Amino acid sequence: MPLSVQSESIGLKNGSGPFSVHERTLHPDIRGGNVQAQTRCSKSIAYSGSLDMYPHQDLTPVIGREYMDLQVTDLLMGLDRDRQIRDLAVNISQRGVVFLRDQDISPTQMREFCESLSVLAGCPESSGLHIHPLTEEGSELGDQISVISSEKQKRGGGLTHQLSDTSRYASVGWHTDISFEKVPSDYAMLKIHSLPPTGGDTLWASGYAVYDRLSPAMQVFLEGLTATHDAKFFLEESSRLGNPLRKGQRGSPLNYGDSLTATHPVIRTNPVTGWKSVYVNKGFTKRINGVSKDESDLLLNYLFNLVVQNHDLQVRWKWSKNALAIWDNRSQLHCATYDYIEARAGDRVAALGEAPYLDVNSKSRREALNQATTRL
Repeated sequence: MPLSVQSESIGLKNGSGPFSVHERTLHPDIRGGNVQAQTRCSKSIAYSGSLDMYPHQDLTPVIGREYMDLQVTDLLMGLDRDRQIRDLAVNISQRGVVFLRDQDISPTQMREFCESLSVLAGCPESSGLHIHPLTEEGSELGDQISVISSEKQKRGGGLTHQLSDTSRYASVGWHTDISFEKVPSDYAMLKIHSLPPTGGDTLWASGYAVYDRLSPAMQVFLEGLTATHDAKFFLEESSRLGNPLRKGQRGSPLNYGDSLTATHPVIRTNPVTGWKSVYVNKGFTKRINGVSKDESDLLLNYLFNLVVQNHDLQVRWKWSKNALAIWDNRSQLHCATYDYIEARAGDRVAALGEAPYLDVNSKSRREALNQATTRL
């Protein structure tokens, strides 16, 4: 692959330079992570200014940015390709989600672009594009394309169906993509090509801002904990719909088999920004480890409520035909709105990043931005 990031893997000891897997050890200040799936960012990535020519607007003070007159295909074919794509990755990681309307991009180009975003932002060499456990083999669009379809929902597929008998709150659908994998997604992109006249909006929420709402004592407490994420309901869905589960490697050597379960830090560091965020979600996080079940339920409900009940850390996007959203799954959650009956469909690609980790020396978003303002 010709793309590269000029940085070393984070959290390695024993000096600098290349190491074999057996020589790698995680630094004592790194909690979680995996030596086989470490970010190649040794420090946060600075925006270079290569996208300043494109007008944009921030949709809220905390989360969301829309670029006007920017075509993803132009970046793919541009003379300054790598720098512009890396700068876009930085913007996505800082703003959480970036929106682009009227995109003329094919599924093949989506795969190429999403992989470029991830590689240029320092994903491990072992990480590629994710293959969803329920993606049919030989799919016309390819293994790495997930078709987001209201028709599939009607047949009883997806996260919303799994949760439909547990709650009548629309907010039950808040989730972070594929956090049940040992190596989950960093960047994901969704293009909607069929949509109803109104309805079907998607909301995103900032995990950075959720962390900033915690008291200092609660921040320290949660930084010492892990949580279990699982999607075992896909096993039942696979059987019910007659769709064989993909048990082979799903974009990373660590993502395979049918356990569909992973343990991740409750608080994780985004290597692109260097900021801490809360990393639990209603869809896949089942238990906080190291505390009693009652305590876990209380903590998870509190964290979920911080997402749901704070509209000032959310952004709501009204789709238009061929609009594209690109977000950072490490630090954001999202939730679709099922308030329509007409067909709604799109294509999603998810890249895999690093195994989630917490660098105890990393900063919160608020702390980092306050320090930047002070320096100015």
